[in-house]
Amino acid sequence: MNQEKTGKFLKELRKQKGLTQEQLAEKFNVSNRTISRWENGNNMPDLDILIEISDYYEVDLREILNGERKSGNMDKEMEETVLQVADYTNAEAERYNKRVRICNGIALLLVAAYNIIKDTSLYNNPTVIIGLDIAQGLAIGMLLAGLLYSSRYGAKIRAFKHRLLKRQG
Repeated sequence: MNQEKTGKFLKELRKQKGLTQEQLAEKFNVSNRTISRWENGNNMPDLDILIEISDYYEVDLREILNGERKSGNMDKEMEETVLQVADYTNAEAERYNKRVRICNGIALLLVAAYNIIKDTSLYNNPTVIIGLDIAQGLAIGMLLAGLLYSSRYGAKIRAFKHRLLKRQG
């Protein structure tokens, strides 16, 4: 797949509809900078947005991916398969986002507990100080885990984990 060719095709489709990048961005709930990146071939839309674009412009998804018009229509079975893949991708992303929110929520609770207890008379107790230091360390660890999970490195780690589990299974 040639991203530049696809981008030029997306730009051509937009201009045929007489739309600006801003108008199209509003239609698909993205920024006009995102539209520009798609049209320049720097980025590609997510699969679910590609399907919406295909429907909006009334072109075959394969035409968008190939960056040129072809004859024939995408059969319903293929379209349903692509929609299922998009749903799976969105569900997968939501699961990871949930994990990041949980990590950040735990970190926030630990930081709040630390700040509340350090201002009380309990802070004079050496055991409480050690416990608070551990809580602070856990909070930082949870924030780092959430950051790692949401980064591109998190995706690489997940892919590596899946490969390992397949070998063991």
